[in-house]
Amino acid sequence: MTNHRLIEVVPANPAWPRAFEAETERITEVLGVLLIKAHHIGSTAVPGLAAKPIIDILLEVTDVVALDAKNRAMERLGYTPRGELGIAGRRFYLRGLIERTHHVHAFVVDSADVMRHLAFRDYLIAHPKVAEEYASLKRWCAQMCQHDNEKYCDGKQAFVVEHEQKAIAWYHENHRDRSS
Repeated sequence: MTNHRLIEVVPANPAWPRAFEAETERITEVLGVLLIKAHHIGSTAVPGLAAKPIIDILLEVTDVVALDAKNRAMERLGYTPRGELGIAGRRFYLRGLIERTHHVHAFVVDSADVMRHLAFRDYLIAHPKVAEEYASLKRWCAQMCQHDNEKYCDGKQAFVVEHEQKAIAWYHENHRDRSS
Protein backbone atom coordinates (compact mmCIF):
# COMPACT_ATOMS: atom_id res chain seq x y z
CA MET A 1 0.00 0.00 0.00
CA THR A 2 1.41 3.37 -0.99
CA ASN A 3 1.44 6.17 1.54
CA HIS A 4 0.72 9.61 0.04
CA ARG A 5 1.14 11.88 3.07
CA LEU A 6 2.97 15.17 2.79
CA ILE A 7 6.68 14.45 2.89
CA GLU A 8 8.61 17.46 4.04
CA VAL A 9 12.24 17.67 5.06
CA VAL A 10 12.75 20.70 7.29
CA PRO A 11 15.80 22.39 8.82
CA ALA A 12 16.96 21.02 12.17
CA ASN A 13 14.87 22.19 15.09
CA PRO A 14 16.56 22.70 18.48
CA ALA A 15 13.28 21.62 20.16
CA TRP A 16 13.59 18.02 18.87
CA PRO A 17 15.73 16.75 21.78
CA ARG A 18 13.26 18.23 24.29
CA ALA A 19 10.37 16.60 22.41
CA PHE A 20 12.20 13.28 22.68
CA GLU A 21 12.72 13.72 26.43
CA ALA A 22 9.09 14.68 27.07
CA GLU A 23 7.74 11.73 25.10
CA THR A 24 10.20 9.34 26.72
CA GLU A 25 8.88 10.37 30.14
CA ARG A 26 5.31 9.53 29.05
CA ILE A 27 6.35 6.16 27.63
CA THR A 28 8.45 5.31 30.70
CA GLU A 29 5.42 5.76 32.95
CA VAL A 30 3.46 3.27 30.85
CA LEU A 31 6.13 0.62 30.28
CA GLY A 32 7.69 0.56 33.74
CA VAL A 33 10.20 -2.25 34.29
CA LEU A 34 9.91 -3.52 30.70
CA LEU A 35 11.85 -0.46 29.56
CA ILE A 36 15.59 -0.65 30.07
CA LYS A 37 16.68 2.40 28.07
CA ALA A 38 15.34 4.87 25.52
CA HIS A 39 17.42 6.48 22.78
CA HIS A 40 16.74 9.37 20.43
CA ILE A 41 17.55 8.05 16.94
CA GLY A 42 16.96 9.05 13.35
CA SER A 43 17.72 12.37 11.75
CA THR A 44 16.06 14.45 14.48
CA ALA A 45 18.73 13.07 16.86
CA VAL A 46 21.61 14.46 14.78
CA PRO A 47 22.31 18.11 15.63
CA GLY A 48 21.96 20.36 12.60
CA LEU A 49 20.58 17.65 10.30
CA ALA A 50 17.54 18.44 8.17
CA ALA A 51 14.80 15.87 8.74
CA LYS A 52 11.18 14.96 8.46
CA PRO A 53 9.80 16.43 11.71
CA ILE A 54 9.06 13.04 13.27
CA ILE A 55 10.83 12.07 16.48
CA ASP A 56 12.21 8.52 16.33
CA ILE A 57 12.53 6.80 19.69
CA LEU A 58 14.38 3.52 20.14
CA LEU A 59 13.39 1.48 23.17
CA GLU A 60 15.49 -1.28 24.63
CA VAL A 61 13.09 -3.58 26.48
CA THR A 62 13.40 -6.81 28.43
CA ASP A 63 10.95 -8.69 26.21
CA VAL A 64 9.14 -7.58 23.03
CA VAL A 65 6.41 -10.20 23.47
CA ALA A 66 5.66 -8.84 26.94
CA LEU A 67 5.60 -5.39 25.35
CA ASP A 68 2.63 -6.50 23.23
CA ALA A 69 0.58 -6.61 26.44
CA LYS A 70 1.15 -2.84 26.72
CA ASN A 71 -0.45 -2.04 23.35
CA ARG A 72 -3.63 -0.66 24.97
CA ALA A 73 -1.57 1.62 27.20
CA MET A 74 0.43 2.82 24.18
CA GLU A 75 -2.86 3.47 22.35
CA ARG A 76 -3.95 5.66 25.27
CA LEU A 77 -0.77 7.71 24.67
CA GLY A 78 -1.89 8.19 21.05
CA TYR A 79 0.20 5.42 19.45
CA THR A 80 -0.90 2.88 16.88
CA PRO A 81 0.83 -0.50 17.37
CA ARG A 82 2.06 -1.94 14.06
CA GLY A 83 3.81 -5.13 15.22
CA GLU A 84 7.13 -6.02 13.64
CA LEU A 85 6.38 -4.05 10.47
CA GLY A 86 9.01 -5.79 8.38
CA ILE A 87 11.80 -6.18 10.94
CA ALA A 88 11.83 -9.44 12.89
CA GLY A 89 11.99 -8.92 16.64
CA ARG A 90 10.89 -5.27 16.49
CA ARG A 91 7.74 -3.67 17.79
CA PHE A 92 6.81 -0.48 15.97
CA TYR A 93 4.39 2.23 17.05
CA LEU A 94 3.44 5.45 15.33
CA ARG A 95 1.85 8.49 16.87
CA GLY A 96 -0.44 10.63 14.78
CA LEU A 97 -2.25 8.91 11.93
CA ILE A 98 -2.92 12.15 10.05
CA GLU A 99 0.15 14.13 11.06
CA ARG A 100 2.85 11.83 12.37
CA THR A 101 4.81 13.18 15.30
CA HIS A 102 6.66 10.16 16.70
CA HIS A 103 7.82 6.69 15.74
CA VAL A 104 8.77 4.17 18.41
CA HIS A 105 11.00 1.22 17.53
CA ALA A 106 11.34 -1.35 20.34
CA PHE A 107 13.88 -4.17 20.43
CA VAL A 108 15.15 -6.50 23.10
CA VAL A 109 18.03 -4.95 25.03
CA ASP A 110 21.47 -5.13 23.35
CA SER A 111 20.13 -6.53 20.07
CA ALA A 112 22.03 -6.06 16.83
CA ASP A 113 19.24 -3.75 15.67
CA VAL A 114 19.79 -1.46 18.65
CA MET A 115 23.49 -1.25 17.82
CA ARG A 116 22.73 -0.65 14.12
CA HIS A 117 20.49 2.33 14.86
CA LEU A 118 22.88 3.83 17.41
CA ALA A 119 25.84 3.30 15.11
CA PHE A 120 24.17 5.12 12.22
CA ARG A 121 23.14 8.04 14.44
CA ASP A 122 26.57 8.38 16.02
CA TYR A 123 28.33 8.01 12.66
CA LEU A 124 26.32 10.90 11.21
CA ILE A 125 27.13 13.03 14.26
CA ALA A 126 30.85 12.22 13.93
CA HIS A 127 30.91 12.72 10.13
CA PRO A 128 29.22 16.07 9.35
CA LYS A 129 30.04 15.89 5.61
CA VAL A 130 28.20 12.56 5.35
CA ALA A 131 25.32 14.02 7.35
CA GLU A 132 25.08 16.96 4.92
CA GLU A 133 25.13 14.57 1.93
CA TYR A 134 22.30 12.70 3.60
CA ALA A 135 20.33 15.92 4.21
CA SER A 136 20.73 16.91 0.55
CA LEU A 137 19.60 13.49 -0.60
CA LYS A 138 16.57 13.59 1.71
CA ARG A 139 15.55 17.02 0.43
CA TRP A 140 15.89 15.81 -3.17
CA CYS A 141 13.92 12.61 -2.44
CA ALA A 142 11.16 14.63 -0.75
CA GLN A 143 10.86 16.82 -3.86
CA MET A 144 10.88 13.89 -6.28
CA CYS A 145 8.67 11.37 -4.47
CA GLN A 146 5.34 13.15 -5.02
CA HIS A 147 4.45 12.55 -1.36
CA ASP A 148 4.86 8.79 -1.72
CA ASN A 149 6.68 7.53 1.38
CA GLU A 150 7.76 4.30 -0.34
CA LYS A 151 9.42 6.29 -3.13
CA TYR A 152 10.99 8.60 -0.56
CA CYS A 153 12.47 5.65 1.35
CA ASP A 154 13.54 3.88 -1.86
CA GLY A 155 15.41 7.03 -2.92
CA LYS A 156 17.45 6.97 0.29
CA GLN A 157 17.94 3.20 0.48
CA ALA A 158 21.31 2.81 -1.27
CA PHE A 159 22.83 5.68 0.73
CA VAL A 160 21.51 4.31 4.02
CA VAL A 161 22.71 0.76 3.33
CA GLU A 162 26.19 1.95 2.31
CA HIS A 163 26.64 4.26 5.26
CA GLU A 164 25.00 1.95 7.75
CA GLN A 165 27.66 -0.67 6.93
CA LYS A 166 30.39 1.96 7.34
CA ALA A 167 28.74 3.13 10.57
CA ILE A 168 28.67 -0.37 12.05
CA ALA A 169 32.37 -0.90 11.29
CA TRP A 170 33.18 2.56 12.68
CA TYR A 171 31.05 1.90 15.77
CA HIS A 172 32.81 -1.39 16.52
CA GLU A 173 36.19 0.27 16.07
CA ASN A 174 35.31 3.16 18.37
CA HIS A 175 33.39 1.22 21.05
CA ARG A 176 35.77 -1.65 21.68
CA ASP A 177 36.49 -2.70 25.21
CA ARG A 178 39.57 -0.56 25.76
CA SER A 179 40.60 -2.49 28.88
CA SER A 180 42.05 -5.38 26.85
